Amino acid sequence: MEKITEKLLLEKGSPKSNKLEQIKTLNLSGLGLKTQDLPVRLLSRLRSLERWDLSGNSLQALPKSLELPALCYLDLSDNQMEDVTTLEPLSGLQELKMEDNLYITVSDNYKLMVLLPKLRIYNGKDVSTSANHLRFVYSENLRTRIIAVWEKSFSLPDPVTAEKLSALEKSFVSTARQQVKYGPSSVSDFTKWRVEVLAKEYLRSLTEPKEEPECKRSTDTKESSRVLTPTKRKQNTSVDTDRSLTPRKKLRSDLPASPAAVSPCKSGLSRKLQALTQAPAVRVSPRKASQPPVTPTAEAPRRGPRARQAKDDDDDGAQTKPNRAEPRRDADWLSSIKSCSRTPPVRLKPLHVLQCHSKQDSSEDFSTQLWACAFQPLPDSTGSGGGSRLVATCGGDSLCVIDCETGLVMKKYKVPGEEFFSLSWSTVLMSRGGGASAQHCSVLAAGGKRGLVKLIHPRNNVAYGEFRASRKALSVLRFNHHQGNFLFTGSYDNKIVLWDIGGVDSQYNYKVVQLLVLDISTTPLHICLPPTSPSSHLLTACEDGLLCYDTRLGGNNNTTKRTKEMEITFPIYKKEDKDHDYHTIDGLSFLTDDIVASKNYMHCSIYLWSWSGTKAQRPGKKDRTVCAVVLAELQWANTEIPYLALNTCPVQLSHFLHLMNTATSYSQAYVVCGDDKGRLWTYNISKLQKNSLQTGKPILPTEMLEWPTPVRKDRGQVEGPSINSVAMDPELHFLVALSDKNMVIVWKREESA
Repeated sequence: MEKITEKLLLEKGSPKSNKLEQIKTLNLSGLGLKTQDLPVRLLSRLRSLERWDLSGNSLQALPKSLELPALCYLDLSDNQMEDVTTLEPLSGLQELKMEDNLYITVSDNYKLMVLLPKLRIYNGKDVSTSANHLRFVYSENLRTRIIAVWEKSFSLPDPVTAEKLSALEKSFVSTARQQVKYGPSSVSDFTKWRVEVLAKEYLRSLTEPKEEPECKRSTDTKESSRVLTPTKRKQNTSVDTDRSLTPRKKLRSDLPASPAAVSPCKSGLSRKLQALTQAPAVRVSPRKASQPPVTPTAEAPRRGPRARQAKDDDDDGAQTKPNRAEPRRDADWLSSIKSCSRTPPVRLKPLHVLQCHSKQDSSEDFSTQLWACAFQPLPDSTGSGGGSRLVATCGGDSLCVIDCETGLVMKKYKVPGEEFFSLSWSTVLMSRGGGASAQHCSVLAAGGKRGLVKLIHPRNNVAYGEFRASRKALSVLRFNHHQGNFLFTGSYDNKIVLWDIGGVDSQYNYKVVQLLVLDISTTPLHICLPPTSPSSHLLTACEDGLLCYDTRLGGNNNTTKRTKEMEITFPIYKKEDKDHDYHTIDGLSFLTDDIVASKNYMHCSIYLWSWSGTKAQRPGKKDRTVCAVVLAELQWANTEIPYLALNTCPVQLSHFLHLMNTATSYSQAYVVCGDDKGRLWTYNISKLQKNSLQTGKPILPTEMLEWPTPVRKDRGQVEGPSINSVAMDPELHFLVALSDKNMVIVWKREESA
């Protein structure tokens, strides 16, 4: 056995360096190492180590005090491992190999899945779904039984002393291990171990003071504190259908009557649209024979003028002054944003107008409504390096993946009888078998009126499965990008459900588990996860307002069905009367880690407000409401048309400053929202001034992108439709807008001279 020295580590590590802190991969296989041969102090200097091969040694355990924060891959195959709990400090592990360890049992495998919260690939197989079932569902069932044992036979001593608590813990844990029965007998060792851990946690929760939830802390606190069985894939068929079964509720009586035809809607509010006369074929762009199937494309013409800086109307200018509960934080944010104003302004020009969702691929279809679009994220573990130029769009019975540069439809999926309302991208792990490491791959989830979620792997052109998320239509889908296999679905039965879709293997086997159900007062329209706490909080916009939910799994908050934690209100609510209801929030998106953009279609402004400042307030005990800490208002269209969703090109403030220091050409935060006349209202937030907090007047858009007026062959121009949804890639190279008249419009950034 060769002694582990700094010299040996440098020789066995890569990239080649003279500093242990720079090593990312280390191969110590086949050295005959035992546990005592691993020098903790020396190995702890490997702060950047990501992959470690310890196979073919004689290890029975790992040193308990060994911490390697960057380690995500560990190979311990062909050892003599016995105590798997020594791996607990390696909390960042995503892939682990333990084959050919004679003493490892099924219970040990289960323990590893609980001890390592990020473990996804175990012995070459994707176990993320099984692991999350053990971490949350299985553990919750055990916790429920443990609490029942406590309430039946135990109580806290009076007075509470250390000696009495120690004796109580010993008795309680022993009784719980004996009485709590759950799961198969083959894993009874794991169950007893897990019961012991959970029983101790529960007793501590009764005796130790609970930290006050951050969302309930008073705003006067110190500022320093704020900083199933596997399912085989099902292939979709490409068959057109003319059936129109869009979910509808009764129309809102408070909306004014309109002679316009009512197009299908996702919710109870009617959309008033101007009827479009029979439209002949649009002019088709030339295509090469080798390109994908032709999609009707309209000419993309002139660029719209800049919005004029007109005087505010008296009615629009009389707005409620923003809530300034946290002026220092708001001013700091505005100062940081303003410092980026040296960045060249973004200039966008229309590039493509496509009709790729037409019924029966007809260029005369101007009735299919398009509802959602999103750019594909890069399929890596960090999400760094920007985004893709591929955008997914949905509407009618089809989903399309479009190359924004060329205007080509790269993939198209049609589902008979479906009408898609929402989609979401994510990155999951695909295990490849044969001992090969798992790879990250981008998957697309989409759903609509049938209540089914379709799972698609666009790169391999495979619609690999589906599962029923609701008996009613799905209104919104959203992945948790910090845990890519977690998917939230919102539906017309007034619920949001959290699903673990797991990963996939090389044969596209997968498994789905339901983890959490949130009860909503009405149909959820948008779901947002705060960038700094995507696994603990969820914001949902609906017809009754903006609600916040606690989505933490496990721990003391162990209920799988929950009601709202708080409701966020806005200053405009004070102006409501019998003719004006401002509660419907139909636009919601994070602009930075803390700043949120939201809108109500009856209100002519878009609010920018602070998430941290808002949740730091104490909600009312009865109605659990807090008022949003408004930072600014952006002037928007005067319309009564709902569901014109806004979107943002978000960045972190730290990323802003980093981009400035590295002289990157573009580093801007943008808010974009379409209107009912085909225009795009764009707001460059880097231009926001400090005094906007004091004026109380809405800020005018930076630029108004006019409807590009595509030309129909022999029939003239297509009038501006309502813009249902917009999306931007992270670097703002492209902007995509969807209309209610079956048109996808792609805008491209013009490079500054």
